[in-house]
Amino acid sequence: MGGRCYSKLVACLKKTRLLAAAAGGAATIYSSSPVAATSSDENPQTLKTRLCIIGSGPAAHTAAIYAARAYLHPILFEGSAAPGGQLTTTTSVHNFPGFPDGIPGPDLVDRFRTQSLSFGTQIITDTVASVDLSASPFKISSRSLSVHADSLIIATGATARRLHFPGSELFWNRGISACAVCDGASPIFRNRPLAVVGGGDSAMEEAIFLTRYGSRVYVVHRRDALRASKMMQSRAMADPKIEMVWNSEVVEAYGDEVLGGLKLRNVVSGEVSELEVSGLFFGVGHDPATEFLGGQLELDSDGYVVTRPGSTETSVRGVFAAGDVQDKKYRQAITAAGSGCMAALDAEHYLQELGVQEKKSD
Repeated sequence: MGGRCYSKLVACLKKTRLLAAAAGGAATIYSSSPVAATSSDENPQTLKTRLCIIGSGPAAHTAAIYAARAYLHPILFEGSAAPGGQLTTTTSVHNFPGFPDGIPGPDLVDRFRTQSLSFGTQIITDTVASVDLSASPFKISSRSLSVHADSLIIATGATARRLHFPGSELFWNRGISACAVCDGASPIFRNRPLAVVGGGDSAMEEAIFLTRYGSRVYVVHRRDALRASKMMQSRAMADPKIEMVWNSEVVEAYGDEVLGGLKLRNVVSGEVSELEVSGLFFGVGHDPATEFLGGQLELDSDGYVVTRPGSTETSVRGVFAAGDVQDKKYRQAITAAGSGCMAALDAEHYLQELGVQEKKSD
């Protein structure tokens, strides 16, 4: 098959998958093996599996790849709206090993997905509505079907909070970002003035990191005092490249092809001023996707899944968590992938122990 024909075929398949996901009807199920899981005799809409994975980013797919290679025949719920998570909104990923020239985020996610399928993962393009973790097998339900699983990996990620104002969408990924570590080294930011919005530890970390690349870093904060820890405040205040812009909020972003500057409104005086910057980074936190768990797993004060130190084990035996849904410190594609590997190995060991226990009970 010629390169052009192959490209057309891939594009057609992607389009078909997106149309099926957008239809909102029955779940779309993808599998590279004839039987990755079997339907229950009692209910044809129920699937049974040793391992279910919820998520569609690097953590979920790495877990799926390891689990499938271990012949666990995993079922993966990738969601129905924009599978792939935050990487799908990243125009170019330069810090994932193996791609020295960078790779578009959506293309990287497609590669994850293709590899998962190639080893036999059954992928369901539907969103999980609820889970029942009260007893094993665990019950994972979407609008159209239910999966009964002996083990479960939660890899639903976290969403960076974004501010909305005129120009915020237009210049997204063209000067506006929510991840300094991911995008700060981009050539469009080097030796140019940059801005960070926020007043907590996340914002201070972003600002300090950006001093490596920007000529100056402005921290825009609505109040006249920071919420960050004393240590982070001291580090930021002591950095000669960082300048605080107090009592201010961004009301507009402007520029030509890329971001050229911001309009700021002083919340005390109401005065609007302009700040010429080539980059704006949101440092206002993340929201982990844990609401669907219904309080059945232990979460920390910020809503992240709590895992046992040195493990991906959660408060419920047989349930594991990987990626940004349990990691509020690093939040990188590569660390998510690493924890996905850990979760798959932890699940495999758990299932082995479960099998031994079941044989003893027989």
